[in-house]
Amino acid sequence: MTEIALIGKKIGMSREFYKTGQSVPVTIIKMEKGRIIQLINKEKRGYQAIQIGFENIKNSKLNKAMKGYFSKRKTEAKKILKEFKVKSLDNYKEGNELGLEIFKDIKFVDVKSKTIGKGFAGVMKRHNFSGLRASHGVSVSHRSHGSTGQRQDPGKVFKGKKMAGQMGNKLRTIQNLEIIKTDTENNLLYLKGSIPGSKNSKILVKKSAKNIQKLTIPEKIEVLEKQKKIPDKKKK
Repeated sequence: MTEIALIGKKIGMSREFYKTGQSVPVTIIKMEKGRIIQLINKEKRGYQAIQIGFENIKNSKLNKAMKGYFSKRKTEAKKILKEFKVKSLDNYKEGNELGLEIFKDIKFVDVKSKTIGKGFAGVMKRHNFSGLRASHGVSVSHRSHGSTGQRQDPGKVFKGKKMAGQMGNKLRTIQNLEIIKTDTENNLLYLKGSIPGSKNSKILVKKSAKNIQKLTIPEKIEVLEKQKKIPDKKKK
């Protein structure tokens, strides 16, 4: 079952210092509170889910169908609507808001966002090709990809062939990012490391899909401190 996710905005990067002197790079995300718009029953649709809306939008920017949809639900209009499958609908109610509290006891999250678009790029930049030789008869086409097709049989370029084209601007998922800190007052989430996308880009954050056994940074520091104390006890 898919866990509930929240949408946030990438503010930028910073660093967090620990008492050991360790510096950890963090990405700061301004989280958006989601409002439950609709509860989807298994009897009607064949699956159980909740529909959550993010970001307010003016009614003037909605079409007639969406205006009627939100007025029927008696809730303010939302720009983004997303469905999340859940095991039970008992804990959810239409109109309730979901915020950073859903990540309270979670140590690792998965993040989905759109990478920075780099426009039309050649094969050397896009796929790390080495290019053609610098001399011995090669002229003008030093950075080209060379031959793309085969001989008379099969006589075509196969699908998926690495060639020049649009680079970046694609959805990418980064798994198992550690939550360094949460600021519930300002709705800020601090995640370890970097996240795809430019400043102010939309980030989808959800609980890690994998069962992670690795230690967090504070847990590692605790283990190291315990190890330092062991030799002192033996000396006594």
